[in-house]
Parts: sequence; structure tokens; C-alpha cells
Amino acid sequence: MSGQRKSSFATVNPYTGETLAEFPVVEGEEVDSKLETAGHAFDAWRKRPIAERASVVGRAGRLMRERKEELAQLITLEMGKLISEARGEVDLAASILEYYARNGPDFAAAEPLDVEEGEAYLVTEPLGVLLGVMPWNFPLYQVVRFAGPNLVLGNTVLVKHAGICPQSALALESLFRDAQAPEGVYTNLFVSHDEISRIIDSPVVRGASLTGSEKAGAQVAERAGRNMKPSLLELGGSDVFIVLDGEGLERTVGAAVAGRMANTGQSCVASKRFIVLDDVYDDFVDGLRRGFEALTPGDPADEATTVGPLSSEQAAADLADQIRETVDQGAELVTGGHRIDRPGAFVEPTIITGVKPGMRAYAEELFGPAAVVYRVADEDEAIALANDSQYGLGGSVFCADVERGRRVAERVETGMVWVNHPTSTQPDLPFGGIKRSGYGRELSKLGMQEFVNRKLVRVLPPDAELRGIAG
Repeated sequence: MSGQRKSSFATVNPYTGETLAEFPVVEGEEVDSKLETAGHAFDAWRKRPIAERASVVGRAGRLMRERKEELAQLITLEMGKLISEARGEVDLAASILEYYARNGPDFAAAEPLDVEEGEAYLVTEPLGVLLGVMPWNFPLYQVVRFAGPNLVLGNTVLVKHAGICPQSALALESLFRDAQAPEGVYTNLFVSHDEISRIIDSPVVRGASLTGSEKAGAQVAERAGRNMKPSLLELGGSDVFIVLDGEGLERTVGAAVAGRMANTGQSCVASKRFIVLDDVYDDFVDGLRRGFEALTPGDPADEATTVGPLSSEQAAADLADQIRETVDQGAELVTGGHRIDRPGAFVEPTIITGVKPGMRAYAEELFGPAAVVYRVADEDEAIALANDSQYGLGGSVFCADVERGRRVAERVETGMVWVNHPTSTQPDLPFGGIKRSGYGRELSKLGMQEFVNRKLVRVLPPDAELRGIAG
């Protein structure tokens, strides 16, 4: 793009490697102007009745459904998601916007408190302008679970999207504008990483949310903390998939393939560590191998394709290196393990066993189509191995005895555990993790309680007894 600043925001088709579009970054005074606009917008937006704010968010959800095919094709083009999964992401994102449009006003209602004299209640007030730093793997879903509840609440949002999906970012900004969100209520920012700290430092910005890498999360949290501003982080994950018995093994294996291979394995809550009791281990590994080997790589826009490229050439190269080094360290390769001999950012669906502490795949997140399977003797060993991780996002437990599954789930150290289903997401369920997977919760009612002032109002009669004051 001659005459424009070089940008890290570009659409590069991961199936072909072709650069299709580039977009200039904004810097300095341009950023300051957008911050000022968002600040002024907040002053007016927070004063609108919450029903009006909810109506705008609801219209955005309806527009998203109307533009489903256009948005899905953009997702597939920019980060390689299978077209069927891209359509599913649009539906999920729209349902989140609709959920908060419908329930947000009740979530934000004043909450009475039980007191002996007079009255007391909590009011939920917006904080102001928020910065959201978003990842590439779910270009719509990740953004709306941040933006939807906060816009209904009365905050305004600045969104710094991932560099590889700029057209998806622009489409979202257009969608909110067409839903009649005033200028500055939802603002897309094509800014460099260096600019993020300066944005958080701005007195206009009152909080920051990041979904992405641990390194980026630590930087955002440190900067927000330095400025005494709240932050929310959703970072990496290495979700366990615990198999306690062989009942319904065919379904369990199908769930394992789906849990690992959705979005070509590029999900923080994808099933990554499969922990299987000894008596069913061999049958499970064989079934998983057959499931992986039946997948068909190809163009993600082709309905017949069942495994697409990774999001970028760098992502594919990094995963291949993790697999190779783990095998060199003594692990066993059951299937896959290599780049697919074809153009595009492809890696074979891979199963690794015999992984031990000290190997790369034991401690690191494998962000792509690679599964690690462990053999354990009993339930206690399974739980100990599950909890021996720096991550704590999601997990799942499979067994015929639901009470046993519940018992094991309650011992797994993560923010979310599903029994007899891979870790998933829906608007009315809270989403978030612990340990190095981050902190805070999105979705459900909790998603409206992160960037708020939960203000106490205490009302007493003029002749009330004066009591001791502490604080």
C-alpha cells in the first residue's frame, strides 16, 4: 500500500499463503482523538436508559445473523476456520449479543440488602472506556463476549483486534455502527503492541481485557495494575479429557476427536491432555488414531474438508517444532507429527504418548491438531496428573456413573469442568480460568460484573443513632 505506514494488520490466506489486503496502523494523535471520542461517547451513552442500550446490542445480534454468510467467509479467509465452524461461530456470537440484550437490564438492576434500619442497596454503574485486546482464533465470539455485556451496562469499548483478521475487525465495527451505536461507543483500533501500554495509561481508559498469550496478558495486567485499573485475562489452556471407563467408548472417542480438532485444535479450551484409565487405554488410543486418520485436509471453504490449515505459517511451524522436540526427547508418535506435503499452513493430526515431565508437550500448550494421551492406573492418579499443570482453564470427565464424574470434576483445578462433554461455551454459563490461564469471568451474569462500580447506597432516617466509623 504505497504511501501508507507499514502495518501488521493484514489478511493473509493461510490456505494459500497469499496476502490479500493490508491496513495502516493509527498512532499518536490519531489514537488520542479516538480515545477522546470514546470518552465523550461514554458521558452520553451511560445516561441513556439501559433498555435503549440493550436495544442497540440486540440489533447488532440480528444484523449479525443477517450477515452470517459474509462474516463466516471472512473468518474462513483470514484464519482458516472450516466454513461450517465459521457459520457456527457467527450464530454463537449473535446469541451472546441477544442474551445480553434480553437479560442485561435485569442483571444491572439495583440489589436490595437486608438491614435492620432504613434501607441499603447496591447499584451497578459502568466504569467508562474499556480496552479489549482480542485474539485471532474466534474473531467474532471473543469480541462480543467482551463488548456485549459492557455496552449494555453503559461502558464504551475500544477493540484492538488480532493483526491477522483486520477485515473481520472492520466488519464488526460496521455492524455496531449499523445497529445505531453512536460514534465512539464501539471503536476498532488498528494499533501496534507498543501503543497498547500508552492507551492503558490514558486517564480516559478505565479498564482492560485481554484474551491471548500469557506474555501479552502479563504485560496488560502489569500496566493496568500500575494505573490502579481493573483487568480481565483469558489466556492459554491445556484442558484435560479424563476417561474413567469404557462405557459408551464410541461416543467418548467421538467427543475426543471433536474436542481436540474443533477449530483445527486452535482453542484455549480444546481438549489437549487425554488422561485414560489403564483398562480402556489401548482401545481409546486406537479409536482416537482412527478418528484422526479419517480426517480430510483441504480448503477450509470447501464443505468436504474436515481439517483446515492453522492460522498462519508461523503457527504451523511452531507446532511442528513442539511435536518434533517432544519425540526427540523420547515420546512415542502414534500418528501424524509432520507438516502435510501441500501448500498452506497444515500440520497432520497428531497423537503422542509416553510424554513425561521435562518434555515440551508435558508443560506447554499445543495450539493445533495434536493430542497427548496418558495412561493412568486409577482415579487418584488421573486427578493428580490433571492438576499437574500451570494452566487451569477448562476440562472434561467421561464416565457412565454421573455421580463419580461429578466427584472427579470437583477435584480438578480449573475454572470450568464439563462431565460427559468436551469443554464448551454458551451465553448463560460463566467462562474463565485460574492459575496461568488468567482471572475474571465472562458470559452469564458474571460477565456484567467485571468492569462495574458496585456502589452501596445506605439510607437512614435523620434521627438514626450515630455509630462508630471504621475503614
